[in-house]
Amino acid sequence: MLRTFRNTLKFSTRGISLLSRSNKCFAINDNTEFVDKVMNSDVPVIVNFHAEWCDPCKILTPKLEELVGPMENLHLAIVNVELNPELVHTFEVKAVPAVIAVSNGLVVDKFIGLVEANMIENLIQKLTSKNSSGKQNNST
Repeated sequence: MLRTFRNTLKFSTRGISLLSRSNKCFAINDNTEFVDKVMNSDVPVIVNFHAEWCDPCKILTPKLEELVGPMENLHLAIVNVELNPELVHTFEVKAVPAVIAVSNGLVVDKFIGLVEANMIENLIQKLTSKNSSGKQNNST
């Protein structure tokens, strides 16, 4: 009985942590969801276009999740390019991974490929400082 209780407790605490994380890091399933969760977001969103077969994506996606996770005023949207061809076309994604930064419904920055961690951190800093101060940080 104690073992069953421990397993139930483990499962429920794991579920809680995934639930809270899902609000910040989420998968985009269609155009409507993209508009609702990214373009109409009150906080900046980093959009990660990726594919399951892409090895650099398998490195970049967890890194983005790790960096965005502790940020209160930043979200991460994951777009599977094979499931969302209209978004790929709209944002002219020619290679994966491709990352765009959206703030107040506008694309403010982007990069393609696997980049160094400091470039991702600079992008995050640019988004969060622009959001908190109301003006863009041009220290690129």
